[in-house]
Amino acid sequence: MERWKMEAIEKCDVMVYTKIFLKFPKKFWPCGPGKEFFIYAHERRGYYTFWQHMENAYPGSNILVVTLTNGESKRVESQSDQETMREAMEVLRNMFGPDIPEASDILVPRWWNNRFQRGSYSNYPIYADSTMFENIKAPVGRIFFTGEHTSERFSGYVHGGYLAGIDTGEALLEEMKAEKDRETNKKSILEPLLALTLSQTEAVACDIHRHLFHANTKREAIL
Repeated sequence: MERWKMEAIEKCDVMVYTKIFLKFPKKFWPCGPGKEFFIYAHERRGYYTFWQHMENAYPGSNILVVTLTNGESKRVESQSDQETMREAMEVLRNMFGPDIPEASDILVPRWWNNRFQRGSYSNYPIYADSTMFENIKAPVGRIFFTGEHTSERFSGYVHGGYLAGIDTGEALLEEMKAEKDRETNKKSILEPLLALTLSQTEAVACDIHRHLFHANTKREAIL
C-alpha cells in the first residue's frame, strides 16, 4: 500500500458506541410525554449514564437501552453478559429502588471485538483537513475505498456511508468506462498499423513466390 494512504488511515481513529438492550417482564419506569430518556450520574465517567425506554417506538416491549462509549464499551465487551447485567441492574436499583424485577434477557453488541469491525464509526482528529479526507477515499490502483469514513460532511453517520457508497459506485463506473474507452482507442490506433503490416507481409510473400516461379521457369528452360 502507498505510504500516503497508510498515513491517512493511521490518523483516522475508530470510536466504539454500544447500545445494551435489557428486556423485563414488566415496565417499572415512568412513561409519557417528556419521559423517554433518563440519566444516571456516577463518579466514573460514562458508567451506564444514558438510558432510554422503547415504549414509544415499540409499545409493550418492556425494553430499556443503555448507551456506553469508547472506554466503557471496550470494558463491557471484555466481560460476560451476566456481569454486565449485574452492573446494569445495580444502577437501575439505585435509580428506581430495590424492588424492581430482574431483567429476563440482555443483548450486548461487541463491535470492538468483531475482527471485521473493530469499532462503530470513524473519529477524525481535530486537525483533519480536506487533504486527509481525499487521501482516505482516493483509490489505489484498481482498489476503491468507501464507507462513512470517506464522507467529509457526514462521517460517523449511516447516511454518510450510504452517500459515500453512491459516490464511490459512480466513480468506479466512470473508471470502468474510461478503461473501456482507452482499450477502444488503443484498438483504433493499432488496427491500421496491423493492416499495413499484414499487407506488407503479403506483398513480400508474393514477391518471394514470384521470384521462385521465375527462377524455376528459367531452370526448366535451360534444361
